[in-house]
Parts: sequence; structure tokens; C-alpha cells
Amino acid sequence: MKSDDSINLSDHQALAALRRQHELILNAVGEGVYGLDLQGNVTFVNPAAAAMIDWEMQDLIGQSMHRVLHHSHPDGSPYPRECCPIYSVFQKGHMQRVTDEVFWRKDGTCFPVEYISTPMRDEHGELIGAVVTFRDISQRKWAEAVLQQTNEDLELKVHKRTAELYAVNEQLQNLSNLKSRFVAMVCHEFRNPMNNIALSVSSLNRYDEQLSRSQKNQYLLDIKENVERMTQMIDDILVLGKLEAKRLCLNPEPLNLVDFCRNLLSELPSEQGQLEFVGRHKPLIAKLDQTLLRSILTNILSNAIRYTPDDKPVCLSLFRHKDQAVFVVKDSGLGIPPEDYPHLFEPFHRGKNVSNIPGTGLGLSIVKQFVDFQQGDVQVKSQLGEGTTFKVVLPLSLSIE
Repeated sequence: MKSDDSINLSDHQALAALRRQHELILNAVGEGVYGLDLQGNVTFVNPAAAAMIDWEMQDLIGQSMHRVLHHSHPDGSPYPRECCPIYSVFQKGHMQRVTDEVFWRKDGTCFPVEYISTPMRDEHGELIGAVVTFRDISQRKWAEAVLQQTNEDLELKVHKRTAELYAVNEQLQNLSNLKSRFVAMVCHEFRNPMNNIALSVSSLNRYDEQLSRSQKNQYLLDIKENVERMTQMIDDILVLGKLEAKRLCLNPEPLNLVDFCRNLLSELPSEQGQLEFVGRHKPLIAKLDQTLLRSILTNILSNAIRYTPDDKPVCLSLFRHKDQAVFVVKDSGLGIPPEDYPHLFEPFHRGKNVSNIPGTGLGLSIVKQFVDFQQGDVQVKSQLGEGTTFKVVLPLSLSIE
């Protein structure tokens, strides 16, 4: 039989071997592990834990671990020990797990951690301390932040793309509505002059011998006016097409604006004395696109004549303001309803008060685009029943970029 001394020696050797094995396991673990006694002081710590907080292992033994690595919140404010989940296991007696706090290094920097505080008991079940296991989750937090930023960027792109698609869809819808209005307008506006032409031709054929020369001339004049009306409509539509396709080119040339305005007024059909030119008598030389300028003023003046009673004047005035030429067309006609203002320069839009006065609703749209094309500005003031004033401002010297 073995003596008691030999048995005790064997037990001590086995216990030492077991402790050595536990020490080797703790040293090999990549996570930080440390033990606390009931006062919260360190009883053991593995190399991974010491390395993560930049302390020497032997310097940690016997210290308050809360004061070493858990003394403050991420914003630097104090973290009272009585609020610490690590030590609450002494009162609650069961494991505590936390995933959103920080531990502090010796140099005063912190890092995000998740940790588990587990109560430690002896062979009699008595609480003797706690074991804390923690890991640095900086990489995971970084990955989560990157993922969150990526998701936010993706969501922003989706919102942006959705908005773009919505805008494109709205544009397509507007284009479809515009196309429908265009077809309806063309059918209506072409049908009237074509019917008039057909009626005039039929009357000339049927009543050739009964009609006087003056009556025949009137029928021919009606045919001519309706053909011109249809031609003007076609020209306007072609111009809009060129503008949309960006195929319209500027051709600025020197121009005496005073002579130009006087000649333009003499060419327009109107009642005797209805058109007036007021303002300058001295020449005003500008470098503008004559074709575009003629279209701008012709459209505005034609509208003014069309919507003004024959016995009331339509005035065109011209003056210079700094390096700009200012054209003002003032009539005493119907005026423009306020609700039409936002749509005044839209294609095919006509005022609610024009009644049966013929028109396509293209003229002012062309005016606006031609003025913009020449780096100018157009302004409108109107009062129902009193008349309308259009002001067109163009640079005296048009630059081509």
C-alpha cells in the first residue's frame, strides 16, 4: 500500500498538471479572458486580454478591472461600477451578455467589444467570483458601418433612379398629351381652311356663269388666305421640330432696327392706321438673326391685331437700354385671363377668352424659344378688357458660342 505522503504528492502533481493544462488553454484562446474575485479585482488574465488593452499580465493581477478598462462610456463620461453588467452577476447570480460597449486601452483609446460575464462558484456552489470573456469587434463594427453606408447609398440611388424614372414617365405622359393635342389641333385647324377652300372651289365651278368678276376674285382671295394660313401652320410646326431637334442655327448680321420695324409694320395686314410705330427716329444698329427677329415680332403683332378691335391701335415701340434693344408691342384688345399666365408660352395653348378667333397656339411658344435662343427675355403684362403689353429684350450684339 502507498503511504499518505505519496498519495498527497500524487494529488498535488495531478492538480498542478491540470492547472498547467488550463493555463495552456487560456493562453491559446484568441479571446480575452480574465477572472475576478468578489471585490472585482483580477485573479487571472490570459495573454490575449492583456494584449488587447496594452497591459502586462503581471501588472493586472490584483487590480480593479473596472478601473482599468471599463471606467468610461464611449463619449468619455464616467461609467459607475454599480451600473456595470460585469459586476451585476454578483447580485443576480447568472450570466450577463453585452454587445454594445467599449473597453479602454492603457493609452486612453477605446475599442468596441462584446463580452460575457459568468458567475464562478466553488465545489459547494458558493459564489467566489466571475469570469469575463470579451472580444474586439472593431472589424465587425467597421463592416456593419460599411454595409449600412452601402445600403444607404443604394437606397439613395434607388430613390434617385425612381425619381428619374418618374420624371421620364411624366415627360412621356406630357409628350403623349401634347401629341394628342397636336393631332386634335392640326385636324381642327387644317379642316377649317380646307373646307373653306373646297367650298370656294365648288362655288366657282357650280356658279361660274352667275358670278361676277368681283365675286370670283373674292372667292380666289379666300382660297389664297386659307392656303397662307395652312402654310403658316406648317412652317410653325417645322420650326418647332427644328428647335426640339436642336437643328436651328443662329445667323446674326448687322441690322438697322428702326428701318426693320417700320418695314415690318408695312407688310402686316391690318386696318388703315391701326399699326403705329413710336419711339426712335435715329438708326439703331444691332447684330441679330433677322429671320428669328421677324418671326418674334410678327407673331406678337399678328396676335395683337387679331385680338384688338379694328378701331383701336396696336403700337410697336423700340428703344435702347444699355447694350440691349427693347421692343414693346402694346394693344387694346381682349387681355389675358390670369389663369392662362402659367401656360402662355406652352405649345397649342390658347386663352380661355379667344372664342372663335382662329389660331393654333403655336405663335407665343415660338416667340419664347426664339427669344431664349438669342439670349434675350420676354415679359408680358395684361388686363382683361384693357389690352396686353409684350416686352422683348435682346442683346444688341448676339454672340455665338
